[in-house]
Amino acid sequence: MKPARTKTPRKPPVKKGSQTSLKDPVGVYCRVRPLSLPEQECCIEVINNTTVQLHTPEGYRLNRNGDYKETQYSFKQVFGTHTTQKELFDVVANPLVDDLIHGKNGLLFTYGVTGSGKTHTMTGSPGEGGLLPRCLDMLFNSIGSFQAKRYVFKSNDRNSMDIQCEVDALLERQKREATPNPKTPSSKRQVDPEFADMINVQEFCKAEEVDEDSVYGVFVSYIEIYNNYIYDLLEEVPFDPIKPKWNSCSTPMRNTDFVPPQSKLLREDKNHNMYVAGCTEVEVKSTEEAFEVFWRGQKKRRIANTHLNHESSRSHSVFNIKLVQAPLDADGDSVLQEKEQITISQLSLVDLAGSERTNRTKAEGNRLREAGNINQSLMTLRTCMEVLRENQTYGTNKMVPYRDSKLTHLFKNYFDGEGKVRLIVCVNPKAEDYEESLQVMRFAEVTQEVEVARPTDKAICGLTPGRRYRNQARGGPVGDELLVSEVVLQSFPPLPSCEILDINDERTLPRLVEALEKRHHLRQMMIDEFHKQSITFKALLQEFDNAVLNKENYVQGKLNEKEKVISGQKSEIERLEKKNKTLEYKVEILEKTTTIYEEDKRNLQQELETQNQKLQRQFSDKRRLEARLQGMVTETTMKWEKECERRVAAKQLEMQNKLWVKDEKLKQLKAIVIEPKTERPERPSRERDREKATQRSVSPSPVPGDVYKTRGGGQSVQFTEIETLKQESPTGRKRRSSTGAPAQPDGTESEWTDVETRCSVAVEMRAGSQLGPGYQHHAQPKRKKP
Repeated sequence: MKPARTKTPRKPPVKKGSQTSLKDPVGVYCRVRPLSLPEQECCIEVINNTTVQLHTPEGYRLNRNGDYKETQYSFKQVFGTHTTQKELFDVVANPLVDDLIHGKNGLLFTYGVTGSGKTHTMTGSPGEGGLLPRCLDMLFNSIGSFQAKRYVFKSNDRNSMDIQCEVDALLERQKREATPNPKTPSSKRQVDPEFADMINVQEFCKAEEVDEDSVYGVFVSYIEIYNNYIYDLLEEVPFDPIKPKWNSCSTPMRNTDFVPPQSKLLREDKNHNMYVAGCTEVEVKSTEEAFEVFWRGQKKRRIANTHLNHESSRSHSVFNIKLVQAPLDADGDSVLQEKEQITISQLSLVDLAGSERTNRTKAEGNRLREAGNINQSLMTLRTCMEVLRENQTYGTNKMVPYRDSKLTHLFKNYFDGEGKVRLIVCVNPKAEDYEESLQVMRFAEVTQEVEVARPTDKAICGLTPGRRYRNQARGGPVGDELLVSEVVLQSFPPLPSCEILDINDERTLPRLVEALEKRHHLRQMMIDEFHKQSITFKALLQEFDNAVLNKENYVQGKLNEKEKVISGQKSEIERLEKKNKTLEYKVEILEKTTTIYEEDKRNLQQELETQNQKLQRQFSDKRRLEARLQGMVTETTMKWEKECERRVAAKQLEMQNKLWVKDEKLKQLKAIVIEPKTERPERPSRERDREKATQRSVSPSPVPGDVYKTRGGGQSVQFTEIETLKQESPTGRKRRSSTGAPAQPDGTESEWTDVETRCSVAVEMRAGSQLGPGYQHHAQPKRKKP
């Protein structure tokens, strides 16, 4: 089974018309350190000077059940195990120092896992200096004779520089020499012998085309980013005998008997560049002084003994080299006292802390928290690179999370186009670092696809040609040109030989005399010509003086006119500035008023929306209530319509019954009136009548008629026979006639004596009514309905 080979994917094609010429990709280099032991298993192989191959080690496959894979990664250049520090410096750091001298910024990272050789690459070892001392050596070799005197340039707290005159600089030098300041290194001091050999760089390196018409000043600063806090490693904390010293057990360091420094804050200057506020900047004049400052801060840097490295860096360190450049004045001797003409460039050398899994370092407590912060800051750096690549590749506009970490926030200007960015990926080829090395390679692959805007050249404007022509202007050697006297001597005829070998020689002396006479005559002619030319030259010079005087008068007049115009323009500018300030004040007031009105408008709109929503809810409730009431009205209307119909029908039936009853009554009355008088039946005895009445009250006889159910649920009776009802007094008292009829022979009164009496006992028969106790039914013959 052949191992799978994969290559780094190529970058997507760039669209035509894009400004690719104004951007440069981040330069990513790879350095492979040699194995500590020859018998160790290796997982990284250098294919050529631009490609490395990463293959899965045997132990990783057995533990993770993984397949054997070989992955190739491409870099701008790969440095193998036999690469020297000088070769690495010439390729990576030399161009950055050259840009620094020419006013451009630079940023150099060393990135990798713990034990991959980052600090060795940056600092070096005794006898083999790293990138940092070589950068300092090249810088001072280039500008050593053009440096300004100490304290001519003075750092301020706003990430810029001020210029002092020679007198102020001299006074400050005398003051500092009288009171030695440990911050200011001295060239007479000796560097720590432990790293004295690091700055003894044997190879002489110097930048080309250094501007000799300017003076330079070098300032260095040294900070570290620990647990996402920034500390100044050059800050001298005053000793306090009352407060206890910092215990080295909490943060293991070399020589940790000092008070812990205070963390610093990031600020943004007027040019929108990030800087550390209150950071100590030390002016240095030589490589020895600069490295002394570096080593003083290096002894304060936080390191610890971990499972992977005895002296593992627990923080990100940043060594800044700031070069200040200013042009000379018109005389070419002093610095031009104009702050606007100062050019400041900076080279930042960053030694990142190692990234590795915490289970490999066996970290606990503070070590675990430190490792978590280191991995978090490096993860933020990776995220920023990925977002930058995505924005540039796909044209998106995602926000780059620079502020998530102090490391990325400090260097955000470099990725926005303030200088070149270089990254040295240090890898350890041993098999135990395979997984971490794989993550490092992936990060390098993403980073080298990020493009950074190319910085523009900064022009330095001086008022004089400078040191180059200063010697010539002061009477120095002109060059290989011949003098005027030599030219005149060459124009004279040559002298003949003056040697006389014979006493009888009469030709040598006459020829010599003749030659001397010719030379004398020629000399006399040249003197005359010289006098004539001198007279002519004096006349021309006089004319030239007159012309220059006239020209000066003319120019002076013009200058006076221009000065008047300039003064008028200045007054106009002052008036416009005042007007501008007034307008700015008005604009500010209007902006505030507009802000207030907009806030009121938003509040009113919100209130209006709230009222509209409330009205909508009320309108919806009203519609629902109307629908409900409409349903209730409809239901009630239908109910009452049915009830009215029922009542009307019942009333009609009742009226019909009443009309029928009236008709029946009339018929009865008519029958009574027309019917002949009959004999009165025998009156039963009182006891019989009482018994009968009792029987009738208990069990009344059925009604002579038909019973019908009405529409309203009741009953109606339609009589088919005429009944005569008679009521007897329960007490046996006889009913008297209203007309005072005479009594019967047996002593009782007759109730049927006349028509009136018979009509008075007629009872109104109502539909559905029941007869009360004491009434008797006297059935009449059935009659047919008319």
